[in-house]
Formats: sequence, structure tokens, C-alpha cells
Amino acid sequence: MSMRKHIAFASMCMGLFIAQLDIQIVSSSLNEIGGGLSAGKDEMAWLQTSYLIAEIIVIPLSGWLSRVFSTRWLFTLSAGIFTLMSIACGLAWNIQIMIL
Repeated sequence: MSMRKHIAFASMCMGLFIAQLDIQIVSSSLNEIGGGLSAGKDEMAWLQTSYLIAEIIVIPLSGWLSRVFSTRWLFTLSAGIFTLMSIACGLAWNIQIMIL
């Protein structure tokens, strides 16, 4: 295999790893997030639900977007948006802002 294919494969593996890691982090730290933002169990359920709704919407769109744009462009844009939204969640001052 060429070096280009190795880099593409490594990038794909890293993206999959980050997506799975993020799901595990959110699931395992719900109590700490709720305590830090003074959120109840109902609000914490909305946090997980909003994450899953966003994922359900984006998965079918990603197939269409990868056909319209290049896969490389879409992967780069997705990684950038993921990073920015992760920072925004870290800076959220209440649970309503984090859910949005």
C-alpha cells in the first residue's frame, strides 16, 4: 500500500476512535456534568437525547455530503466542527446551553 493510503486509513481510524471515545466520555461522566451544571436527571437525559438526535440526523447526511463534496473536505470540516462544539460544551455555563 502507498503512503497516501496509509495516511487515509490512519485518519479514518482516528476519526472513528474519537467518535466512540466521545460517546463513552459523555455516558460515563453524566453525573459529574450534571453536578457541575446543577442539572437534574431529566435534564441529563435531554443531554444524551440531543446528542443521539444530532447523530441520527448527521449520519444519513454524511453519505450525501461525501458524494457532493470530497470525502477529505467533509472529514476535515467535521473534525473542525467537532472540535469547536467540544470547546463550546466545555465552556457552557448551564445545561440548557450545553443541550443546544
